[in-house]
Amino acid sequence: MAPVLWASTTFEIDTLADGQRMAHSSRATEFYSRHGNPTINAFEAAVAELEGADAARAFASGMGAITGVVLGLCGKGDHVVAQKQAYGGTTQLLAGVCPRFGIDVTFVDGTKPGAFAEAVIPGRTMLVLAETPANPLLDLVDLDELGAIKGPITAVDSTLATPLGVRPLEHGVQLVIHSATKAMAGHNDATLGVVAGERDLIDALWGFAVLQGACASPFDAMNGLRGLRTLGPRLRQQEQTAVAVGRALEAHRSVNWVRHPRLESHPQFALGQRQYSQFGGVLAFELAGGREAGARFVEAVRLCRPATSMGGPETLVTHPASTTHAGLTPDELAAAGITPGTVRMSCGLEHTDDVVADVLAALA
Repeated sequence: MAPVLWASTTFEIDTLADGQRMAHSSRATEFYSRHGNPTINAFEAAVAELEGADAARAFASGMGAITGVVLGLCGKGDHVVAQKQAYGGTTQLLAGVCPRFGIDVTFVDGTKPGAFAEAVIPGRTMLVLAETPANPLLDLVDLDELGAIKGPITAVDSTLATPLGVRPLEHGVQLVIHSATKAMAGHNDATLGVVAGERDLIDALWGFAVLQGACASPFDAMNGLRGLRTLGPRLRQQEQTAVAVGRALEAHRSVNWVRHPRLESHPQFALGQRQYSQFGGVLAFELAGGREAGARFVEAVRLCRPATSMGGPETLVTHPASTTHAGLTPDELAAAGITPGTVRMSCGLEHTDDVVADVLAALA
């Protein structure tokens, strides 16, 4: 019943013909683990099934997956359209690394209707890349609009939603990306990324990924499979706690605003209700006292833990401007809506009442 771990990186080859065949085929399971491995392939197959995709490719991390998509599809002279509201590492890759390879990037407001399509340059734009819900402010992108764009390849980082929240491929998007380190693996003990989509696209990315070398570990793939088995009940508990914490924060005088798509105060509440079946436990809020208030809060929690990841069994709090998005310039932070008082919280599996009590005590 449990996932099986194939720890081997190296496999005995019966004949030279077998070796040559596997060296030139996608997802060979018993050739060399940079190409494929039975445990890694089982994780890929599970994610593909959850997403309704033909195939998937696992990577060593979420950033490995994002980098594999961007550099695997784009080259000198190509153009990418991406959104301002995104994980800090993604923004640094697009704004800092892509120009070194001659790849032009246009950043748009992903919440603005039509913004992605308006920025597409016919004949030049190779990739349109979205992230929804976006990290850390839970901004939403209309996936039907994204999927309707013709010409470039469309891709979405759906880490916060997971396949149980939404299946972007059903909205016409061509590739869906996850940092499976987060909710999918779900126990803070696996570093893992994955991309799913139609087989031809995944095969093209597979060839680049073998050269890129950001291949998943069999141990992490096994933990990813384990995490997928409990994803549903974990998300339900985490979302219940996030909504309770969000309502408590909305009523507190020292909090300027709170973001979780299940709260009616979310600026895209209607889109969230239409597009997603669940959101999980990540929320964001702004403290009135700025960076000092954010630091004091993060350092005052007792049950919650100051840490930068999300989606695991422990409730984590972080100050994005100092951690997850610390590499961004002040202008980039402002464009993403991240202020000095912004705090991101990932609710875990503790009792909801205990998490709320810890948050209120830290605010006090």
